Amino acid sequence: MTLFFLISRKQIVRALSRGLFYSCLGITPVMAHDDSMIFSQFKAERLEYESNGGLQLFKWDVRHWVGNDKHKMMLKTEGDYSGDQNIFGRADLQVLYSRNIDTYWDFQIGARRAFEPERTFDAVIGFQGLAPYFIEVDGAAFITNNGNILGRLDLGYELLITQRLILQPRVEINVAASDINNRGVKAGVTEFETGVRLRYEIEREFAPYLGFDYVQEASLLEQQNSLRFVVGMRLWY
Repeated sequence: MTLFFLISRKQIVRALSRGLFYSCLGITPVMAHDDSMIFSQFKAERLEYESNGGLQLFKWDVRHWVGNDKHKMMLKTEGDYSGDQNIFGRADLQVLYSRNIDTYWDFQIGARRAFEPERTFDAVIGFQGLAPYFIEVDGAAFITNNGNILGRLDLGYELLITQRLILQPRVEINVAASDINNRGVKAGVTEFETGVRLRYEIEREFAPYLGFDYVQEASLLEQQNSLRFVVGMRLWY
């Protein structure tokens, strides 16, 4: 019983969901692996408001994919808008092809359109999956037209407290391999964010949450290092 509560809900769901889902639809295992079957999912991992009194920040992390277990076409968008400073700290859209290469890992390749802080196009090479100890990993390298390399790594974990209450610590790091003067980017860590969110799943597809983040963000004019209160929602269908 103790071990059950130490295992995150997502791992239990991932272990059972495919079989239960196909069973409910009357799909046999052979049919489930038929490449002609197409599924889709929209997921807003984060739609949230952050504040520390002086800062008013709106953030989003949204993705949508269409495909099957092996092949997917995916859209990802992530960014933030500072209401008090009236600027976008970061905003981008990725168009990706995702290929399953192992039981819990996908390889991704595509392109990114960055809207802020500069309007640019980058090539994307990334990966997404489940690391040991049930750590969710989402990483990507962005290659500019001048050959400069930027990177983004997102790590998360989900701990089931009750059947509906889930605690989620996460870390996100953005880095640059070298100075990129036309983007105002310095080599090293350009953004670091770590925090925790406690969400309540009213339905599995909809969950409001509260939490805290500590952020070091070079793209904002002020409040570059701060502890922030977070309120938001997570939804998918």
